[in-house]
Amino acid sequence: MAEERIRIAKNAGFCFGVKRATDRLAALLDAAKPGARICTLGQLIHNRIYQESIEAKGVTVTDAEEAAVLASGADAEHPVTVLIRAHGIECGVEEKLRRLSEENPYFVVEDCTCPYVKKVQRIAAENSGEGRVFLLIGAEQHPEVVGIMSYVRGEGRVFPDAEALESALCRSELGDLYKKKVAIAAQTTQKLSEWKKSIKILEKYCTNPIIFDTICSVTEIRQQEAEKLSRTCDGMVVIGSKHSSNTAKLYEICRANCADTRLVETADELREMKQFPPFARLGIAAGASTPGGIIEEVYKTMSENFAQMLEESLITLNTGDTVKGIVTSVTNSELQLDLGAKVTGIIVADQITDDPSVKLTEQYKVGDEIEAFVIRVSDLDGVATLSKKRVDANKSWQVIVDALASEAVLEGKVVEAVKGGVIALTNANRVFIPGAHTGIPKDGDLTTLVGQTVRFKIIEIKDRQHRAYGSMRAVLREERKAREAAFWAEIEEGKQYTGVVKSMTTYGAFVDLGGVDGMVHTSELSWARIKSPADVVSIGETLTVYVKSFDPEKKRISLGYKTAETNPWYIFTNKYAIGDVATVKIVNMMPFGAFAEIVEGVDGLIHISQIAKERIAKPADVLELGQEVDVKIIDINEEKHTVSLSIRALLEEAEAVEEPAAEADELVYSDDAQA
Repeated sequence: MAEERIRIAKNAGFCFGVKRATDRLAALLDAAKPGARICTLGQLIHNRIYQESIEAKGVTVTDAEEAAVLASGADAEHPVTVLIRAHGIECGVEEKLRRLSEENPYFVVEDCTCPYVKKVQRIAAENSGEGRVFLLIGAEQHPEVVGIMSYVRGEGRVFPDAEALESALCRSELGDLYKKKVAIAAQTTQKLSEWKKSIKILEKYCTNPIIFDTICSVTEIRQQEAEKLSRTCDGMVVIGSKHSSNTAKLYEICRANCADTRLVETADELREMKQFPPFARLGIAAGASTPGGIIEEVYKTMSENFAQMLEESLITLNTGDTVKGIVTSVTNSELQLDLGAKVTGIIVADQITDDPSVKLTEQYKVGDEIEAFVIRVSDLDGVATLSKKRVDANKSWQVIVDALASEAVLEGKVVEAVKGGVIALTNANRVFIPGAHTGIPKDGDLTTLVGQTVRFKIIEIKDRQHRAYGSMRAVLREERKAREAAFWAEIEEGKQYTGVVKSMTTYGAFVDLGGVDGMVHTSELSWARIKSPADVVSIGETLTVYVKSFDPEKKRISLGYKTAETNPWYIFTNKYAIGDVATVKIVNMMPFGAFAEIVEGVDGLIHISQIAKERIAKPADVLELGQEVDVKIIDINEEKHTVSLSIRALLEEAEAVEEPAAEADELVYSDDAQA
């Protein structure tokens, strides 16, 4: 079981370069004679445990200055061997060591620099100098990077990531790149995704840069393995030095995919940490400087803990329990579950669904988590018979119970109209809604609700029979109250509303403003005198009204409908002035004159003296009701809203024009006669 739950990345542990260095040191230690001294220039590899183990064997860490002193004292009885670390050293230091080795045959220098690092050093030397710029993506203070950059002749820059590179390019820190030959490489342990981003960014600013893919192939494979493994695990352990670059990259990759990722140097550190859950899928990745022995010890520790936790976590099942399990096998007849117990869970098809057409192999897969009810346990057979339907039904009914307690609003589809009400289906539960609670008027047609999705509250349940009663009206009432509260919170005098005429009385019309009614008094419906609101509006008609006044306590709203813009007098005075000619319609006749409609709602008086040039006995001698005539507006009384009109004025004006014309005709006739 532990082997299935715990997986080790295939390429965990020493990489080629590290193994080459540690194997060389092991060979030197085996062949060392008494009096001989072995040193490493800096730590041979970045691993504290390994370093402590070689120091216990007499290997010391030295630097360039101390190496020169050791070289001067080396002789046949006290030879000195210095190993250059796997990460490499600076160019000047290496040259100095070579020179000392050539001067003293008893001072030996063993170059254990990783071949991949050597390659980058060579690239830096060959692609830098006059007219060139060498760029490196890596950690500037890392020994490998320090060593590589020491080989650069002329301009060279180190950037920790793609973002830093882009920032420098945006600010033109590297000058005119099109005038230079640009080469770019990466630290051998650089994160592959970061390297690819860096290349894309550089290519946007630089034409044809020379790109060297210097990430160690083993590092690349190791990172890809960690990426894949961490995506499938519930917990990851990354083993390696906290100062190791490649270990840090592995940790970042795993942590991005698996939240429970831990970085340790030894198995002892793992023992001190919080244990992983007993059924977690675990993975192990290790940095390039991690000895195989440490990986084995960590694996052993995890396996022992897993076995112990597994035994402790095995639950005891009883009939009536509700348990969760992981699907381990799927057929169309049953599911098998790992319950974390000493028995295997079995759910047959008819305990999963009532629909015989459902194919379990299409609905479920290995690894799915399922909650089920324990029907029977057989320790003898090692099987627990389970039911998913029971759990689903209990969960579904609990929604109803909780809704009653919390007064929550539920949604359901009306599936049937029955005697006295309707049935709504919600979460597989049938809820009866009495007719009086549907919002449908008494003796109304309840079948109109069938097929509709409705909102309701649970008002009563009978737990033993799993019967529930609901009310749509309760929801409607609350929604109406909410709308009313919002309305009264926002109402103000002068505010306009669009509403529908709901009802009428002799004194006005009631308009529904959206759950709240307001009244338009008859006097506010029209500028003209009307006998009934029905003269102006009808029930169901949509009106645009405004608030004249309101009383929140009495819930009364007085509305206005007519406006200054619709005032006939306003329309008249904006269209006509004294002296204008208008076509009017005779609407009434009196002994003293005739009244004519100028615009709808405004009449003018044509005094009997203004109807004709000659004297008439009554207006009817000349005019008829409904007749349209042209008149001249001779007076407007703004205060009394009266208008005086004249037909005679137009007749006289026409006659005045005709007389000069007639005289001109006579003059022409006279001249013709004399001639």
